Amino acid sequence: MKTTTLKPARLRDRLFQQDDLNFLLTNRVPRIALTHFIGWFSKIEIPWVTRASIAIWKAFSDLDLSEARKTNFTSLHDCFIRELKPGLRPINTDCNLLSSPCDAIVGACGAVQGVSVFQAKGFPYTLKDLLGNDETAAATAERYRDGCYVTLRLTSSMYHRFHAPHDCRVEHVSYISGDTWNVNPIALKRVARLYCKNERAVIRTRLEAGGHEITLVPVAAILVASIRLHFLDVLLHLKYRGPNQMPCDARFGKGDELGWFQHGSTIIVLAPEGFALCPGIDAGTVIRAGQPLMSLPGV
Repeated sequence: MKTTTLKPARLRDRLFQQDDLNFLLTNRVPRIALTHFIGWFSKIEIPWVTRASIAIWKAFSDLDLSEARKTNFTSLHDCFIRELKPGLRPINTDCNLLSSPCDAIVGACGAVQGVSVFQAKGFPYTLKDLLGNDETAAATAERYRDGCYVTLRLTSSMYHRFHAPHDCRVEHVSYISGDTWNVNPIALKRVARLYCKNERAVIRTRLEAGGHEITLVPVAAILVASIRLHFLDVLLHLKYRGPNQMPCDARFGKGDELGWFQHGSTIIVLAPEGFALCPGIDAGTVIRAGQPLMSLPGV
């Protein structure tokens, strides 16, 4: 798998070419209020509003709708959560490999150092803080001591749905309220423990192969603080006031859709000791849902 650099749009280049300006415009704003507004605005079902919104989105990103199952959208939200044409994300069928749950740019990844990992060079955080900073989180973090992790960042223009990385059962979901900092590389080099501050969910799964426990942590960001999971009857978002701990028993085949982000954000994949990143998985790599991500122990 070769490393690919996404070509940014020209208008976005001109506006955001300086890191300080980018950070100011995407973080030093009323983040939660702006996220609430975009959540409301994106669901307006007026054709000209939808067309204009998508046109503006294209001007500020590398949005490509050629893979979308449909191209006429009822709202901006409808475009955010678009499905793809069948067959465009073939799932790797090797039972010895975890596949990527989503389209993404690979961020920090590699071996877990004890129970600590990195969001960027010089910016560590602990798994306990990421997973909830309580007794349950501490116990879960210990299961990934000296394990393997990978950070998958979905840009706003990418396919926003995510999938099971292997045949598995979802056993538990924790919902952790928080902020909505931008999760781009500029913010990750400025805001310590950013993923531990943002809104997020902790999805604990158990593989049918070997009973290994794999945890997926979808992290929200500015403009995106809503996560829909097919196996829960609730939408996890900033105003959610239901239970924070949700036991589950939902089976998924490798590649089955688990849910989606309302916009774009990050998924952190945690695997126990013995798992290893597949060749070519490095920071900056562009990966697609279904492509090899990690190898199981003994491979």
